[in-house]
Amino acid sequence: MTQLPAVSLAAVPGRRLRTIELAQEIERRGFPGIFGPSLGDSLSLCNAVAMNTSEVMIGTSITPIYTRNVTDFAQTAAFLHEISDGRFRFGVGVSHAPALNRLGITAGKPLSDMRQFVEDMHAVPRVGDLPPIVLATLRDKMIQLAQEVGGGMVFANGARSHMAHSLGNLSDATKTNDDFFIGNMIPTCISDDKAAAAAVNRKTLTSYAFLPNYRNYWREAGFEEEMNGVEAALAEKDYDRVSECLSDRWLADTTLFGSATEVREGVEAWFDAGIKTPIIVPSAVAGGQMQAIDEFFALWD
Repeated sequence: MTQLPAVSLAAVPGRRLRTIELAQEIERRGFPGIFGPSLGDSLSLCNAVAMNTSEVMIGTSITPIYTRNVTDFAQTAAFLHEISDGRFRFGVGVSHAPALNRLGITAGKPLSDMRQFVEDMHAVPRVGDLPPIVLATLRDKMIQLAQEVGGGMVFANGARSHMAHSLGNLSDATKTNDDFFIGNMIPTCISDDKAAAAAVNRKTLTSYAFLPNYRNYWREAGFEEEMNGVEAALAEKDYDRVSECLSDRWLADTTLFGSATEVREGVEAWFDAGIKTPIIVPSAVAGGQMQAIDEFFALWD
């Protein structure tokens, strides 16, 4: 039987209470984790889920480190760690310049800022024990930093064919350490109309191709032709052409789509690639998050 993945859950305005009920259903069905993306206040979501569940792992994937004072983060993270009885994973990342610019925040140097952030978190007095701090990772140096100072690492939209290289940065002791979190957020769309499901994922992921950090990672992962095409389209301000530059091979390597059987087999392939906690980010061909979650549940019935 296929191992069960974790689930990404966002609390959309107007459906926040329903989202907590959904978290309880996710736990009841035996899924190992619930992770809140940077969409909305994922720390508040984790707090509510912690208060309404008893066993499922909870985490942020991820919270940008620049949006709050580190003392405030430490207070919240330690509170969540304690009330969840150790189930909380604090996933943090440096985000991306365009997203930060919209908030009026100027990012610094990712590696040194992240190292300082983790150090500062541990230096905050009188907060109690902290949860594992899970670093958002794409390329080698951040992976190495996660092993050095963090309690885990989490990709978003990672390339499965490149995981052997990426996880090769970790020691055998780290890879086999059950306490070291290794996750990846995977856009997923389940439908017997495979072309329609692929189109949903392509739309979801096209916006990431506008971000330099992702283009650099995917180029390193073997998609140089695609990323060169994207950058040429961006240089010409032909933004509609970006999605056309992204190949089916790239899409199949970074997302899951198609029939129930194909998606279940894809989940298993991610486990085989060394990702201990695949985090499914569900979308639907027709309907929103709730419809997508229902289709995801049906995979395992």
